[in-house]
Amino acid sequence: MATKGLAALEVEQTYARARALCQQIGETPQLFATLRGLCSFYRNRGAFSMAWELGKQLVRLAQREAAPPHLLEAHDALGTTLFYLGDYAAARTHLEQAIALIDPAAQRDLVLRHSLAPGVTCLAVAANTLWCLGYPAQAVQRCQEALALAQALAHPQSLACAQHFAAWLHYRRREAPAVQAQAEALLTLATAQGLPIWVGFGTCWRGWVLAVQGQGAMGMAQLHQGLAAFLATGLTGVQSICLGLLAEAAEHADQVAEGLRLLAEALAAFEASGQGDLLAEAYRLQGALLLRQSASDTVQAEACFQQALTTARHQQAKSWELRTALSLSRLWQQQGKRAEAYELLAPIYGWFTEGFDTADLQEAKAFLEELAK
Repeated sequence: MATKGLAALEVEQTYARARALCQQIGETPQLFATLRGLCSFYRNRGAFSMAWELGKQLVRLAQREAAPPHLLEAHDALGTTLFYLGDYAAARTHLEQAIALIDPAAQRDLVLRHSLAPGVTCLAVAANTLWCLGYPAQAVQRCQEALALAQALAHPQSLACAQHFAAWLHYRRREAPAVQAQAEALLTLATAQGLPIWVGFGTCWRGWVLAVQGQGAMGMAQLHQGLAAFLATGLTGVQSICLGLLAEAAEHADQVAEGLRLLAEALAAFEASGQGDLLAEAYRLQGALLLRQSASDTVQAEACFQQALTTARHQQAKSWELRTALSLSRLWQQQGKRAEAYELLAPIYGWFTEGFDTADLQEAKAFLEELAK
């Protein structure tokens, strides 16, 4: 898993053989580790429904055993899978149950048998889940806890994972300098340790930062390089995410047609895998690109924004809902529908209780003040 990737076919073959041996022997302690490994494999291959079923089996097995380390791992596995499916509320429930069971001393023992420390992964994924649910400040706190635990364990793969998810959180918060800092740290660590997947992630994050900073062509080249690195290891579970990053980079590079093509590919990948995380943002970005392509194409763009809103509301994803509501409100303002724009944006902005220093909330506040004039 460290040298060939979390989703390499050899990983599935080895765990499948272990599972067959468990079934042959009968009830055996090795069954839990086998199911956990298969859950991780299928999640990273983008087979989220299979990972979800295995995650539920893990929780049932751990509850029967009542062993805290296994309960932590089971809730982490199921919570992480639910996060990728876009079921953020359920993901938070399981991840918080896992976090409550973190024992730093036990993590040192677990990390010797794991590719990733489960305490680190549940904190890192919880951080991104909290942002989606509308808690930007709590998200940063969990992110810092994940990084601190990974550094204390001195386990390279776990630290790489924490750095990747930290970059992902700052991407959601639209903080390019913070993404850049985590990307560079991740690339330095992963290159030194020979961890190809994490090199790929670091390359993608560096590419996104370059695009945002105005170096579109170079940024897209880095993103393509990172995506190729993932696919070479079988890590298709992140394909839709990387395609979305590429589409965003294309927008910054004024390659609108290419951005729309990439988004169409990304949305097809979302549908094929059942992945829900970042789906609302993909629809919103599609609407924004349609407006860039033709300012008169408002009907289709609004349909995309409405789809993004529907998705975000279904997922209880307040942060994605706010960002989409801001895009749609701006469109309505341009159409002379100031009252409708205000009525859409004001309630969702008013829901938030933290994170008022973030770009989305600052922009929403300024726009509401403009609409109220």
